[in-house]
Amino acid sequence: MSQSYISHWKSPSNIALVKYWGKKENQIPANPSISFTLDNALTETSVEAKFQENQNGILIDFLFEGIKNNSFKTKIESFLSIVQNEYKWLNSYHLTINSSNTFPHSSGIASSASAFSALALCLVNLDEKINNTIYPNFYEKASYWARLGSGSACRSVYGGINLWGKTNSYPNSSDEFSIEISKDVHPIYTDFNDHILIIEKGKKSVSSTQGHALLKQHPFAEIRYQTAKENTEKLISILKTDNLDDFIQLVESEALMLHSLMMTSATPFILMKPNTLSVIEKIWEYRREKNVPILFTLDAGANVHLLSPKSQQMQVDNFVKTELIQYCQDNQYLHNSVGKGPEKQV
Repeated sequence: MSQSYISHWKSPSNIALVKYWGKKENQIPANPSISFTLDNALTETSVEAKFQENQNGILIDFLFEGIKNNSFKTKIESFLSIVQNEYKWLNSYHLTINSSNTFPHSSGIASSASAFSALALCLVNLDEKINNTIYPNFYEKASYWARLGSGSACRSVYGGINLWGKTNSYPNSSDEFSIEISKDVHPIYTDFNDHILIIEKGKKSVSSTQGHALLKQHPFAEIRYQTAKENTEKLISILKTDNLDDFIQLVESEALMLHSLMMTSATPFILMKPNTLSVIEKIWEYRREKNVPILFTLDAGANVHLLSPKSQQMQVDNFVKTELIQYCQDNQYLHNSVGKGPEKQV
């Protein structure tokens, strides 16, 4: 008699405050990173596993928002070929994977973090069901596997504020999975807004994978890794206080350093656009004139994450609508807050 199991999760994207840029073999980070988990930028994924009597090897059907997507299917097959080393049952179960995003396609939000964290959560849950077991370290296992699909995905299996990478401040920190550190931070940081200003939609000219590879030969690589380690320790200390001035300085410096590394690579590339710079200058001007604690960070792209305490929400909403929206493609921006993390769906 054939057996069938289903797992269904929603998992968020995240935005790094200290950036992950540069990696070793097996998606091991060259430096630690810290991130905010988002609440509205989500991937919803369901995986149905059906036992096949004579199956030999991995077989999947993958649909993104109801349509077969062979490009991402190939990435998933590559990911599963690694996971099957522990989850042998993958060679005997046909997987039907349905996935969708709550944020618009090509909106500039990297969906790999939410996508692979959701998939990893489904797989660990299916492993529990198929083997009739319960993992006390469920989320740690999901973070470990998510990392192998997309490095930053390991930070998306928890809510709040997350640390990925070995640091002196946390004996339980690891290069192989993320840990949540929200309990150790001042409440102001778990109550932040993130207005994601969509400066440019569509595929980036240089992928993050290519960018990581270019950093290996960068003349400033070792300096960057050391600086990122120091900034991680500094940010861990800052997050225990309500010192927003130091928080702003460090987070914006990390964002600009990331893009300066791109521009000074052996093969230089620029992912910021003129409107990215215009928005940054507007944020600096507004902060200086209004004395409002707003700041920006950037991912590996043109879009700007405008961060602010929720206590400033009405003022910042108005700032976005009256002054910043003109720099956004199709006047598009997405509102997020620091979120509570993935949710298992019934």
